[in-house]
Amino acid sequence: MKVKEVTSILEEIAPLNYAEDFDNVGLLIGNNQTEVIGVLVALDTLETTIDEAIEKKCNLIISFHPIIFNGLKKLNGNNYVEKVVIKAIQNNIAIYAIHTALDNSFEGVSAKIAEVLDLQNTKVLIPKKNILKKLTTYIPTHAAIQLRNTLFDAGAGNIGNYDNCSFSISGEGTFRGNEKSNPTLGEKSKLHLEKEIQISVLFEVKNEENILKALHENHPYEEVSYEIITIENSYQNVGMGIIGDLSKPLYEKDFLEYLKKTMKTDCIRHSAYINRKIKKVAVLGGSGSFAISTAKKLGADAYVSADFKYHDFFKAENNILLADIGHYESEQFTKNLIVDFLTKKISNFAIILSEKNTNPIYYL
Repeated sequence: MKVKEVTSILEEIAPLNYAEDFDNVGLLIGNNQTEVIGVLVALDTLETTIDEAIEKKCNLIISFHPIIFNGLKKLNGNNYVEKVVIKAIQNNIAIYAIHTALDNSFEGVSAKIAEVLDLQNTKVLIPKKNILKKLTTYIPTHAAIQLRNTLFDAGAGNIGNYDNCSFSISGEGTFRGNEKSNPTLGEKSKLHLEKEIQISVLFEVKNEENILKALHENHPYEEVSYEIITIENSYQNVGMGIIGDLSKPLYEKDFLEYLKKTMKTDCIRHSAYINRKIKKVAVLGGSGSFAISTAKKLGADAYVSADFKYHDFFKAENNILLADIGHYESEQFTKNLIVDFLTKKISNFAIILSEKNTNPIYYL
């Protein structure tokens, strides 16, 4: 199995187009066509991670955080990033980073936190824009049902908890082929009128190639007329953070103790108590201060994330409990998520969970 085949499986839950524009995701080091003998899954890629991959005979590292983020102008081994890149290349180890592509997945980082906290009735906290497109095409009435079903099979027509979604309008199409044409219906050089159905379906950008292939392979006309437009609507199944309900409301101190236990941390920085039970909880793995206002707007009693600055805690304004559990702590279960997913999909070589704790922050 090649590197490309392994990463393509991972992109089923975290397509690279889900990633934020500032991010650096995908295959950072190595060749897509390299045969994989073992996969090591880690939160960060450090020199110790490379050593672990060598020891465990893994030539592909799936890393949550990208070791190369701002680009490299030199490769002299003068800092930890350059040292990691050099060691990976010297040992023929490929490195693939997934980062915000998984952050924005409904099965990703924040979803894992929600699972650990046993949140119910979950939905995306900040739905992502520019993920949806709309296809409109025109087809003879007798062929409409078959084409519509083919488009559904290719990934079109999924909206939230519904699938096979489309809209159709009956009408009359006209066309006239020239001498070089080979019309399925009508004759060359003669104007033809055909009863047609206009079919419109929404689809995720990640499915565009498959949908266009299905359209062209299953449309009866020699020349297929269609339009694709980008939809600016936010997509409720993709985006940053998760919000949901605790299975049992807890008093604030009890909630923070529950948070410490489930998220395996001895230190939580939090805002002032708001003197009510915690029921609705918003979570976001990694640096999440940008979502405080959204969590408040959606009526969360508590917002769990990391990397809040001093002035961020003032934003609680006595109507939400802000809890900073630490960056590493908020993402610690991510590598387990990746291992579990890949293990179910791949059986011909080992998917190994890194044993290294790469948290650079210590508490006294």
